Amino acid sequence: MEDMQKTQLFEKIPVPKAVMKLAVPTIISSLVMVIYNLADTYFVGILNDPVQNAAVTLAAPVLLAFNAVNNLFGVGSSSMMSRALGRKDYDTVRRSSAFGFYCALVSGILFSVFFTLFQKPLLLLLGADSGTAAATGEYLKWTVSFGAAPAILNVVMAYLVRAEGASLHASLGTMSGCLLNIVLDPVFILPWGLNMGAAGAGLATFLSNCVACAYFFILLFIKRGKTYVCVSPAKFSFQKPILLGVCGVGIPAAIQNLLNVTGMTVLNNFTASFGADAVAAMGIVQKINMVPMNIAMGFSQGIMPLVSYNYASGNGRRMKQTVFFALKVIIAFLSVTTLGFYLGAGGLTRMFMKNEAIVFYGTRFLRGFCLALPFLALDFLAVGVFQACGMGKKALVFAVLRKIILEIPALYLLNYLSPLYGLAYAQFCAEFVLAIAAVLVLLGLFRKMRTMTVD
Repeated sequence: MEDMQKTQLFEKIPVPKAVMKLAVPTIISSLVMVIYNLADTYFVGILNDPVQNAAVTLAAPVLLAFNAVNNLFGVGSSSMMSRALGRKDYDTVRRSSAFGFYCALVSGILFSVFFTLFQKPLLLLLGADSGTAAATGEYLKWTVSFGAAPAILNVVMAYLVRAEGASLHASLGTMSGCLLNIVLDPVFILPWGLNMGAAGAGLATFLSNCVACAYFFILLFIKRGKTYVCVSPAKFSFQKPILLGVCGVGIPAAIQNLLNVTGMTVLNNFTASFGADAVAAMGIVQKINMVPMNIAMGFSQGIMPLVSYNYASGNGRRMKQTVFFALKVIIAFLSVTTLGFYLGAGGLTRMFMKNEAIVFYGTRFLRGFCLALPFLALDFLAVGVFQACGMGKKALVFAVLRKIILEIPALYLLNYLSPLYGLAYAQFCAEFVLAIAAVLVLLGLFRKMRTMTVD
C-alpha cells in the first residue's frame, strides 16, 4: 500500500498537487530553521551587546560549512535514491542511504576534532579580534566541538527520508529540533535565565539537533520494513556505482557550499574593518534575508525527488511541468518579498536591535541584498534540477560562476567604489548574470529531453 502511494505521488497525482505535497512541508521546515536562526540573533540582540551579536555573525561561516557535508552526503545520496526508485532498483536505494548516513556520521566527528585542535587560527580567519574572539569561541564550542555530528546527521537524515517522498516526516524531524531551540534560547541566553549570552545560543542549538536526530531514529524504527531508508551497517559499502553516483552529485554540491563559506568569510572580513556595529548589522540583515532565500531553497529541494524520479523513469513531460510550475510560484513570491524588504528595511532591522547605528547600517545593507532575491530563485532551481538529474558538473559550473567568477570579485570592486555599503550589492550582480545563464541552460536541457517524453 505504501509503495502504491509513493508511485501515485511520483507518477499520477497532478503536478501542482504533487509539487505542493513535496515542497510545502520542506518550505515550512526551512522557515522554521530560519526562525530558529533568527531567534539566536533576536535573543542575543536583546542583550544590546554588539560583541555578543558579532560572535553569532562571525561563527556563521563555520556552521555554513556543515552544509558542505550535508550536501555531499544528503543531496548526493537522496538524488541517487530517487533516481534508483524511478528505475525500481530498490537495493541501490537502501545502499545509497546507508552510505550517506555513515559517511555523514564520520564526517561530523572529524569536523569536531579538526575545529577543536585548530580553534585559535580559525577564529582569526573568521575575522574575530581580541574583543570578539572569546564570545565567538564559546558559541562554536557547543555548535561545533560538541555539536557537529548531530547538526550534520539530522539534516542528512531528512534528505534521506524526503528522497522516497516522505516530505512531511522529513520536515517534522527538522522542525522538532528547531522549535525546541526557540524555546531554549531565551532560557540560556538572557539574564533572567542562565545568562550565557552567545554561548547559550550555541548550547540550545546543540541540544535541539540531538532531539532532531532522535526523531529520525525513532521514525526509522517504527517504519522498519516499510521504508527504503536503511542505516544498517550491513548495507554500507564502497561499491563503485554507489560511490560514483553519490559523489558525482554530492561533491559539486559540497564545493558549492564551501564556496558560499568563502564568500561569507570575505564579506565578514570586509565588514569587520568597520567595527562591531557594522558586523552586527550585517549579521542581522543576513538572517532576515535568509527567510526568502530558504523558501526558494526549500522549494528547489522539495521538488528534487519528483524531478529525479521522472528523469530516471523517462517522463520528461512531467519533469518539465514540475520545474515550470515551481518557477512561476517562487519568482512571483520573491518579487513581492523584495518590494516589502526594500520599503521596510529600517523597521525589520530595528526589530532585532534598537541601536540607531546598527539600524542605519542594516537599512542600507538590506536594500542591497533584497534586490538579488527574484534572480536567486532561478539559480537555486537550476542547480536543484542538475542535482536531481545527476548532472553534478553543471551544478559545479554554476557554483564557481556564482562565487569565484562573479560575487567575490564584485565584493572587492564594490567595496573599493563604495566602501562598506557596496558590499550589499555584490550578490545582486552575481545572481542577475546567473539567472540569464540558468534560463539558457534549462531551455537547452528540456530541448534535449523531448525525445524521452512519455505521454
